[in-house]
Amino acid sequence: SYPGLLLLGVYDRCTPSMSSEISMLAAMLSSFEETSRVFNDKGVNLGINTIRRIAQRYADRAKIAQRIEQYPFAESLGQRRVVVSTDGGRIRIRKNKRGPRTKKGRRRYTTHWREPKLLMIYTVDEHGKMDRNFMPVIEGTLKGPDAVFGLLGYHLRQLNIGTADKILFVADGARWIWKRVFELIKALGLPRSNVYELVDFYHAVEHLAKVADFKKNWTRSEKKRWVKKHRRLLLKGHADKVISAIKLMCRGRNSKGISAECNYFVRNQARMCYQEICDHRLPIGSGAMESGIRRVVNLRMKGACLYWLEKTAEAMLMLRSYYKAGRWNLLEKLSFSLAFLANE
Repeated sequence: SYPGLLLLGVYDRCTPSMSSEISMLAAMLSSFEETSRVFNDKGVNLGINTIRRIAQRYADRAKIAQRIEQYPFAESLGQRRVVVSTDGGRIRIRKNKRGPRTKKGRRRYTTHWREPKLLMIYTVDEHGKMDRNFMPVIEGTLKGPDAVFGLLGYHLRQLNIGTADKILFVADGARWIWKRVFELIKALGLPRSNVYELVDFYHAVEHLAKVADFKKNWTRSEKKRWVKKHRRLLLKGHADKVISAIKLMCRGRNSKGISAECNYFVRNQARMCYQEICDHRLPIGSGAMESGIRRVVNLRMKGACLYWLEKTAEAMLMLRSYYKAGRWNLLEKLSFSLAFLANE
């Protein structure tokens, strides 16, 4: 009867509804232990490893459906003002060591930090505020920059990005992001006339503060005045004047550090058109992306003595992203699409 159960969507001895509820609670609550307690209170005895296995396989099935591009989004980005962003977080991944176990029979392991990459696609209204009528698209992966940009391309195609009114790519100044943005724009065939690239304004201001900090002979108020003045210039779109001012400071024992900060502004000068972006009523910061990192990664996957197996972390990134984006129904369709196709 096993093949017949698969056709009905029964995996891991769970109906589709039960699998969805277990996976959603595992993503929503702070731990698998807490999920287990919730079900135990309902009279359903589920162990931590069982919950982990069900949630992981739920996400794995959705990823398979993604690869064959099943169930496109119901919405379209046609004539919308779209903001695309990506960034990285930090979690600890557990890997077992080779060799003998401990005296208690436990495996020895290492816990290295890894950077999960997260993407976000959302729309804004004519005032530049997030459009609440369009649920954002959020997803993450541990497989590196190329993988997250592959996911980004997949979602933008599914949402018919070519019909968007304006498209803004905004992120911090990380090189791994911007060297792939150009390739993505080219691969999607987007016209350059309505595509904008922008370095997050508030990250740029942080670099201004770093420049001022190199001037050890300045007082605190002098540093503040310098940052405030050049922050205003940056906001008005005069990145060239900011670069000239920083170059004048490249002397003395701290010239190497100031020069490195100057290179940051030179490298991203074309992405510092803040006045133009403000005129188009588009956001000049990536605060939504920073919030996504906090809600998806930090509040669930990062903590003291919290270590993840890589496969479980990859699954949780997907589950948590779809849950926080308000797109759990789409994840359900993806997870059970193979059963539906077989049934048809």
